[in-house]
Parts: sequence; structure tokens; C-alpha cells
Amino acid sequence: MESPSPLERLRRELALAVGENAVFDGWTRGAVDAAAGQLGLDPVQARLAMPKTQSGMIDVYIQEVDRGLQAHFIPERLSSLKIREKIRALIWRRLEIMGPAREAVRRALAILAMPQNVPLALRIGWRSADLMWRIAGDTSTDFNHYTKRVTLGAVYASTLLVWLDDQSEGWSDTAAFLDRRIDDVMRFERFKADWRGSTDHLSLSRFLGRLRYPPR
Repeated sequence: MESPSPLERLRRELALAVGENAVFDGWTRGAVDAAAGQLGLDPVQARLAMPKTQSGMIDVYIQEVDRGLQAHFIPERLSSLKIREKIRALIWRRLEIMGPAREAVRRALAILAMPQNVPLALRIGWRSADLMWRIAGDTSTDFNHYTKRVTLGAVYASTLLVWLDDQSEGWSDTAAFLDRRIDDVMRFERFKADWRGSTDHLSLSRFLGRLRYPPR
């Protein structure tokens, strides 16, 4: 893997601190300057390192959340867990990493919901869901690869919305919501497994194959 450039290393160093300061300053140059001061970095270099747009700053921040998740979950930490426990731990750890910037995350979601930012929001959501599944050990390359990521993305997005407004002790309301959503996913996965073994599935698979490779 190619080593990051000095500017990229600086960007990564700043990213989470920018998110924390965006709680007060928004996703602006003010948050970048405050983060640089907090970390004892040259503000001019910090401004060069960070994107100029709000959406760009948010993207860099979420990339660093992803890196933090990947660094935390070394293989040994997950090896003894069942798949539902892995997914729960991954989502929960994301919330913990973002905890100091919770209000900034709320603003970030509003920014990413703007029409011009929707394609970026979709890429970010897919990237994070894909990373969580890969950390969990998923190696699927078939249709399951896509359904798993879409399903996890939906679970994470809905949990994130609950978390943003959660005033309960230790985010207990969010924890309960997340457990229910993961239970729903596990039931769906069992349904898919049963369906794949059914004659309906065989008929549908044959039909889809004909669509892809029509008879000559």
C-alpha cells in the first residue's frame, strides 16, 4: 500500500478534531483553524490540507471514522463473536468515535441531504457499510454482497437518526433500537436462506438467467 503524502497525513490528523470543532463553528474554515490550534498545528498548512467545501470536510471526517473503526477491530477482537455481535459492535463503535462531534454529525447529515451532495452521501454510505462487512469477515461476491451492504446501510442510517436525539443514560434507547433492527436483519437473512433453497428460488434464478442469457 502506498504511503500517504505529508498533506494526506496532516488531513488525517486533523479530521476528527475538525468534526469536534464543527459542533461550535459548523463545517467551516473556523473549525479547521480551531482544530489546528487544538493540535498545535500550523493553521496555514491545516487549511491547505483540508477540503474547502463543507461536503469535502465531512467526507474526510467520515473516512477517518472508518479508519478508526478498522484500527480498533483487529481480528482477535472479533474472532470469538457471532455475526450479529460483530455487526452490533461495529455500529456501536462508530457511534462512540463520533460521540464528541454528535451535533456536527447532525449538521453533516443535513448538508449531505442537499440535492447536489446526494451522490456523495450515497458513496459514503456504501463505503462505510462495505468496510463494516469486510471487517466482520464477509467475503461474498454474489448477490449477497450487495444485499448485505444495502441492509446494513439502512440499519446504520436509522440507528444514527435515533442516536442523534438520544438523551438516555449511556444511549440505552439507541442500544435497544439497534438490537431490534439487527434482530430484523437476522430474520431476513434466515428468510433469504430458506428462499434460496426453495423451488421458487430455482424458478426465479432460471428466469433471471434467461434475462441475462436469452435463448438464441
